[in-house]
Amino acid sequence: MPEQYDDGGFTGANTERPAFQKLLSDIDAGKIDIVLVYKVDRLSRSLLDFAKVMDRFNQKGIAFVSVTQKFSTADAMGRLTLNMLMSFAEFEREMIGERTRDKIAAARRKGKWTGGQVPLGYDVQDKKLVINDLEAVVVHEIFDLYDQHQSALAVAKELNNKGRRTKSYQARNGRTSGNQKWGKDAVLRILKNGVYAGYMPYGDELHEAEHEAIIDRERFMKIGSLLDGNKKNGHRHGNNPDCLLRGILRCQCNAAMTPASTRKKGKVYRYYRCVQRDKKGTKVCDVRQIPAQAIEDFVVDRIREAALGGKLAQKVGKSFQAAIDGKRKSLDIERRDLPQEIAKLSDTGRRLVDKVTEMDGVASKLLEDRINQVGSRLGQAESRLMQVERGLAELDRIEAETKWVTQAIEHFDAVWETMTPMNRIRLVGVLVKSVRINEKDDTVTATLTDICLPEIKVNAVSPPRMKPSGATMEASL
Repeated sequence: MPEQYDDGGFTGANTERPAFQKLLSDIDAGKIDIVLVYKVDRLSRSLLDFAKVMDRFNQKGIAFVSVTQKFSTADAMGRLTLNMLMSFAEFEREMIGERTRDKIAAARRKGKWTGGQVPLGYDVQDKKLVINDLEAVVVHEIFDLYDQHQSALAVAKELNNKGRRTKSYQARNGRTSGNQKWGKDAVLRILKNGVYAGYMPYGDELHEAEHEAIIDRERFMKIGSLLDGNKKNGHRHGNNPDCLLRGILRCQCNAAMTPASTRKKGKVYRYYRCVQRDKKGTKVCDVRQIPAQAIEDFVVDRIREAALGGKLAQKVGKSFQAAIDGKRKSLDIERRDLPQEIAKLSDTGRRLVDKVTEMDGVASKLLEDRINQVGSRLGQAESRLMQVERGLAELDRIEAETKWVTQAIEHFDAVWETMTPMNRIRLVGVLVKSVRINEKDDTVTATLTDICLPEIKVNAVSPPRMKPSGATMEASL
């Protein structure tokens, strides 16, 4: 009795088709004597896969006939013709694949969205990316947090502490995916995605996109530079008030210089030394230890010079205020949109609950799973709204802190000596991006943060260093 094996909707390039697999099972069971197909490439478009299938047919003594191409494997000419046809079928499939890839590449180079998983911060409308204001807030937050911590893992932890989740996706069959806790890799994918800066990536290329950017390009490039160089110059470790430049001071070999101290005749001598030299020896780096007080005084003098005239205080104040205003704008968007999202989820939940009584069996179980998902998202949205309210209150506190920093810079000479050690660390952390020593050309370079002034480079007669005798530390600058 003839049986039909139909794999409509499945490509001939895939041998894992349901009906095709059933055909193979029936062949192994000895139920089939001859296989007829409409065209050869309906069996397989891969020459390698087809050869394996034909070998299987031959072992079982099964004939193969193509109806429209009028040949059979019962004779040598038919087998030769078959192999030739399969070669052309595979060639055609590869050409179609190349044309498809070329079409996608051309569309990407024109800045068009060609499909795939939609990035966080965007939705798709009419085959174009459009900004999702609520999700865009999270994107801004990720870039802000990385700029602050310069650690993807730290960003992920903070996002999870705030109850943030990755983007949620819903398939055509109703199943949802995503909506997971943040991890290091998920954060890095956001930070490296050129889509957020108004680009359309294709391989290693970035092309002008037709969608609107969420992150300005200068900021995107800055974060990219930090990622490439794994820079952590602005990251402060610990709260030791005797280590003003911890996490800021860099050696000429680009390694960090870590604080240390020694006691001699009841007196403590502080200094900074290269971690690269400590780990790998003088063959890697021959820079000697630097007296802490001398290099710290040098940096404080550079800040004092930059603060003269009051322009630095004004610039820092404006920069901080702009950052506060930007963050406040993002939180205001969430405070505006979250109640609508909460109301929408609540309404969806009520409608799903009403339908439960109408369902039974598997349908009822699927509906209950959907209700749980909606309930989870509703809880997250309500929790986030509370966090937004706290965040807005925190911005008021930060605004007051900004005034303190601005006034401290404006009256630097008058307040520095009276500041507590922790307040000194706070102020230096705001103003100084890095300090680099270079014994080769006898220079010490202090680089202020972007919100301050361009790089200040000061030539020194001799770089400050710890005298072997342990005598009073001096620096001839």
